[in-house]
Amino acid sequence: METILDKQPYEERMEYGGFWIRFAAYIIDSIIIGVPLLIVTLIIFMLFFGGTGALDLFLGDPYATELSDEDALLFLGSYLGALGISLLINIVGAVAYFAGLHASKWQATVGKKLLGLKVTDLKGNRISFWRALGRYLAMSFLSGILLIGFIIAAFTEKKQSLHDLIAGTTVIKK
Repeated sequence: METILDKQPYEERMEYGGFWIRFAAYIIDSIIIGVPLLIVTLIIFMLFFGGTGALDLFLGDPYATELSDEDALLFLGSYLGALGISLLINIVGAVAYFAGLHASKWQATVGKKLLGLKVTDLKGNRISFWRALGRYLAMSFLSGILLIGFIIAAFTEKKQSLHDLIAGTTVIKK
């Protein structure tokens, strides 16, 4: 006699990535993406300030001469231009790294891959770029508030952070 339990398909038990291993992966990823973006940002600021002479104004003796309105606008324009371009490059770089790699065949950033983790949907499947982008945006805007979004992972059954709950994803050990 066949029972109902015999008819149930075998479901592999997933082991979820907890808070500390995910934190370690995030530290690794922050270094991997942060150092190159910092270098690019410094180069952009040097190009903007060096090319316009605004750096000389900034580093000069503040008591030697009074700063004219034109010089102040030159400095402000250089600063805002460098800031705008740097922010754009940093946002694009971070989105490409996190969302791109989570949606790739790796299903993980370099940090997660090194620590044997991957991001999946709730059924264990690979996520799309758009879901990965939503997950990254939720992490950027919501999970960082007092770190509550990350701490939630310690109290959920599947060790999901707030951004995982929003995106319908989870982090599992391979």
